[in-house]
Amino acid sequence: MINPFENNEIPILETEQYLIRGLTLENAPALFEFISDAETMKFVTPHPIKTLREMEKKIKNHLANFQMEKEIPWVIIEKSSCEVIGLFRLHKLHMWHKKAEMGAYLHRDYHKKGVMTEVLKTILPFVFNELGLNRIVGDLFAENQGSKKLLEKFGFHQDGILRQTDFDGSKFHDTIVYSLLKKEFNQ
Repeated sequence: MINPFENNEIPILETEQYLIRGLTLENAPALFEFISDAETMKFVTPHPIKTLREMEKKIKNHLANFQMEKEIPWVIIEKSSCEVIGLFRLHKLHMWHKKAEMGAYLHRDYHKKGVMTEVLKTILPFVFNELGLNRIVGDLFAENQGSKKLLEKFGFHQDGILRQTDFDGSKFHDTIVYSLLKKEFNQ
């Protein structure tokens, strides 16, 4: 088991095509490019960030949460281009209760290309075997078919539907909560 908070260092993970390394303030311009895009963020928020300064503030908040042992924020880098193409976070992290939620944003050009499948094949063993967590949660808008398929592919269990939890300015959205327990994880 490792504790990334002991040495104050976000662990680096690697897949065949992607490097998953700690978020830094220098990543703000690359992240802003797609986290400010309404189409990319449609299943997350109706109000994506509008300025680079706002992106920098968000990164500082993620890094402060890491310092408080509440989050592990990574960027996803495509090895062949060295470009930042995504952000992946374990948030609402609680080491005593051995649980976290996961969240990811991916550049629109990389949607439906298998990126998150490859990333989760590395993240999930890390979460259960290295961090020693017992439960990982993914919650998503009910309309987000791609994420539903992804979580189901990895054996996540649908815990329930939270009715009309989010408002996008014109309509309410249901949220589906999925979870995976360590004992259910098939390596």
